Amino acid sequence: MAKGSVSSRYVPAEPRVRRGYFESRYGQLHVHNAIPPGGGFEEGTPLLCLHPIPGSGRVFERLLALAGRDRSVYAPDTPGFGDSDAPQARAAISDYAAALVDFLDTMRFRQIDVLGHQAGALLATELAITRPNQVRRVVLASVPILNDSEREVFRRAADRPASVADGTHLLAEWRRAVEAYGTQASLDTLNAALADSLRARAQTAGMAAAIAQYPVRERLPLVTHPVLVLRPKDSLWEATGRVRELLPKARIQELPEAGQDLLGAQAVAVAEAVKDFIRG
Repeated sequence: MAKGSVSSRYVPAEPRVRRGYFESRYGQLHVHNAIPPGGGFEEGTPLLCLHPIPGSGRVFERLLALAGRDRSVYAPDTPGFGDSDAPQARAAISDYAAALVDFLDTMRFRQIDVLGHQAGALLATELAITRPNQVRRVVLASVPILNDSEREVFRRAADRPASVADGTHLLAEWRRAVEAYGTQASLDTLNAALADSLRARAQTAGMAAAIAQYPVRERLPLVTHPVLVLRPKDSLWEATGRVRELLPKARIQELPEAGQDLLGAQAVAVAEAVKDFIRG
């Protein structure tokens, strides 16, 4: 091979990871995405990833790098979280999902697979119901199928401490991040979680109320697509188990070794489970 030439067989091993802004009914929607290294001409069905609160699409960073090797992957920041513009008034789960539909329409996807984690699982449910022909397969992780007492605990947990001049509210937020992701999470993970939480302080309680008010027991059985449920041993372990009575045909994969940091520490296991499911 001549000096300075490049083999025609060389293909980058990692996907191209990008970020961009798209218009939605609430303003700009910030989206993280990964594109297969080969250019995407033979890629699989695109995958849409929907995050928990008070996170952002950033929580899928490792998954984008893994799943993006053979398909385009998109992880939007839900309106009001990350770098996406917020609704001007209190919104319901259906409203947040409608903003994501704006993104689907802009991209003109013929079909798309959807992965939703915690709050994102409810958004994925709503997308599957409202766009039954466009959504192909659905992956739900840590589904908040809450009973009455859990709803109240969930609402209280979403209340953020008031900002104070001495910064003690920051320590309270840090403790929340440690509780949410577990003591085994890396400092980088916790720092990023803290940043997302601080940025979304004004929106978190509203989204938590939307989650608590969402009629999940009525809506979830309306999903007619193939469904994979990932059930890590996290704070929603019991709630997620209730999916069996609502979606008896769903494939349930229990991940007892996985804790709160499902998308970080267990990203490889999640990527493999999702790839196997959406390929089938």
